[in-house]
Amino acid sequence: MEQHDSFPILGIDYIHFYVGNAKQAAHYYRSLGFTPIAYRGLETGTRDEASWCVEQGDIRFVFTGALSQQSPIAEHVKKHGDGVHDVALRVPDAEEAFRVATERGARAVMEPQVSEDEHGKIVRAAIATYGETIHSLISRQDYSGRFFPGFEPVEATGEGTAGLKTIDHVVGNVELGKMNEWVSFYERVMGFLELRHFSDEEISTEYSALMSKVVWDGEGKIKLPINEPAEGRNKSQIEEYLEYYTTPGVQHIAMTTDDIVSTVEAMSARGIQFLKVPGTYYDDVKQRIPEISDQIEGLQRNGILADKDEDGYLLQIFTKPVQDRPTVFFEVIERHGAKGFGAGNFKALFEAIEREQALRGNL
Repeated sequence: MEQHDSFPILGIDYIHFYVGNAKQAAHYYRSLGFTPIAYRGLETGTRDEASWCVEQGDIRFVFTGALSQQSPIAEHVKKHGDGVHDVALRVPDAEEAFRVATERGARAVMEPQVSEDEHGKIVRAAIATYGETIHSLISRQDYSGRFFPGFEPVEATGEGTAGLKTIDHVVGNVELGKMNEWVSFYERVMGFLELRHFSDEEISTEYSALMSKVVWDGEGKIKLPINEPAEGRNKSQIEEYLEYYTTPGVQHIAMTTDDIVSTVEAMSARGIQFLKVPGTYYDDVKQRIPEISDQIEGLQRNGILADKDEDGYLLQIFTKPVQDRPTVFFEVIERHGAKGFGAGNFKALFEAIEREQALRGNL
């Protein structure tokens, strides 16, 4: 337990995407209920890249695009398509967190740096994790600006929130045989604990399977499931992801809401597409989870799944991929005590994913 206490994490500060066109990405994410709040680019004196920060509830996404073909951002997008480069963690002391992480074997990406403007200062360092994904370590308690020094505030416009509140978990896909290695990394470097373990028997269909372990900070502020493919008759969703992303990376981001029906209907009205399960899925849901019997019509109308564990129940739904490559997608989740990840829905969900894979010619 000492190891966990010696690496305190306050939460996820932001998730940073490298994209082909940051302005268009920021506009697209209005469909998910996000509002642009800050900008950095040519007009602010940045010559090599453009960045937009968007926000909803306590969730912050940053989209950065290259302004020259020599940029490493351009190389990242050429290799991966639009995808997550950085899952930034907020810490009380970025310098100390970086020192502890590198002493425990994490590979340094950026030594601690101080960024300042009239609103104060932010300290940022960074370490490597799976694939080309990094964790920035951010200390911002001495900063009162909108997002980060170098960004200018943007006047909020758009359709407004869809009701998303926080990041529930961030899922990484890694190669066959590498899941335990990265679980050990988070246990060793950050003092995380293993919360759940799902075998290929639990997460399988007639055609494909995967294995997953969930590490967390012990408090619930950070939950990081890590998936690897398992042997199956056909190509699994993890193998499809790795083929198109070309390296391990972030597969999906789960975000909480207090009213999943309203959130999904708002996102659907703005053009977001969700995976759907057969109507027969709902035949036994009322008996399996009687707590939701009065909501069943709204859940079925929107294709929302339900599951129960010893602590309560949850409602969840998954978008289709949100870019051309079948890589990153999102989950919307409403928790009522449950600490799980919808294990009872895995078969129905994965069969829905496989139907989409078949349409893409990738099953």
